[in-house]
Amino acid sequence: MMRTCSGRFRLLPAVLLSVVLSWFPAFGAEQVFMYGVDVLDSDTCRGLEGRKVGLITNMAGVTSSGEPNYLMMLRHGVDLRFLMAPEHGFHIDVAAGREVTDARLLDSLEVHSLYGKQRKPSRELLEKIDVLVFDLQDIGTRCYTYISTMWYAMQAARETGTAFVVLDRPNPISPFRVDGFVTAPGFRSFVAAFDVPFLHGMTVGELALWLAEHHLPDLHLEVVRMTGYDRRMFADEIEGFRFYSPSPNIRDVETAVVYPATVFLEATAISEGRGTALPFKQFGAPFLDPEALISVLEQFQLQGVRWVPTSFRPASSKYAGELCRGVRIEITSRSQFQPFRTGVALLVALYQLYPQQLDLDSRGDFFDKLAGTALLRRMITASSPFEEIVTAARCQAEAFDRRFPQRTVYP
Repeated sequence: MMRTCSGRFRLLPAVLLSVVLSWFPAFGAEQVFMYGVDVLDSDTCRGLEGRKVGLITNMAGVTSSGEPNYLMMLRHGVDLRFLMAPEHGFHIDVAAGREVTDARLLDSLEVHSLYGKQRKPSRELLEKIDVLVFDLQDIGTRCYTYISTMWYAMQAARETGTAFVVLDRPNPISPFRVDGFVTAPGFRSFVAAFDVPFLHGMTVGELALWLAEHHLPDLHLEVVRMTGYDRRMFADEIEGFRFYSPSPNIRDVETAVVYPATVFLEATAISEGRGTALPFKQFGAPFLDPEALISVLEQFQLQGVRWVPTSFRPASSKYAGELCRGVRIEITSRSQFQPFRTGVALLVALYQLYPQQLDLDSRGDFFDKLAGTALLRRMITASSPFEEIVTAARCQAEAFDRRFPQRTVYP
């Protein structure tokens, strides 16, 4: 008999709300949408007055008007000592996985890499400041490394007694239910840095509060909460939200929507579309038969998605310069689409058709890091029934919900 699970998702306890509410205007019946950085701007950065500041960000860290966060801070007289950049660099022009080097902005503002020889802010740098501010756009999937950068920085801030401030931004795919396997013991890495489900459902501010409460209770954490944010809406449905690509291959919210369904292909012999105009929205390989794959996928009766045969020739990454036959994924209904379920169906179908080419066992280290567990790969290679795999992941996600029901600070 198929096992089922149940769970709930409620509000953060009042002790954490007090930390958040100290940084934003009072609640009102109707509030204009503002990023955390806009709230900070509207308050003329008074919360940073008299404090030496470091800032973790990239070029997507802008206000609603498009002003870079660091320039806004300097305009208000903030004593900004340096910036720190995550994977892809401050200018968001470094390919995934490539080392980021230190750089410089303006004449005196240094940008230190958090994706090079070290991924954790050094004690030497943190001892030069009083507060470390984090302002990066996450996309709601655990393996996206900006939340790992935040986690490492939070640990470093606790070790030096440095205050940590998060300028909150939307989780662009927050309407999707919490789903996927929770990071298993022994499988933590920079793409699965802590124990949350693959689709965690939280904003960066909410994640920071959860991490502080359960792992870093002595960290001095402050969150600048957004106003007018409704977690029931995808980010591009929010009036006032402006999309800036947070990394080279996340070019719109629709890509963030499909990303958790196709990102596992990074750890396979299938191109995930990097080096094309539609990264993560199309995938393929020289050996792939689109019609055969679509035929298998349609057996799973997935909702909210349509599969379209295509072909492409990547300019870079896997199969650069080679003709790949593949499939384009089109979302017909976001409300019905289930990204993790769809991703499992895709992997099961590909393994059914191309077990040797997919070669999951020899690529297991990277695949298991993305999944946060070896269980997904082992169930696929053991030809476990599709619904059994999906249910195993769903049960872990819902067990997480029951264990940590109070995580969200937005309606």
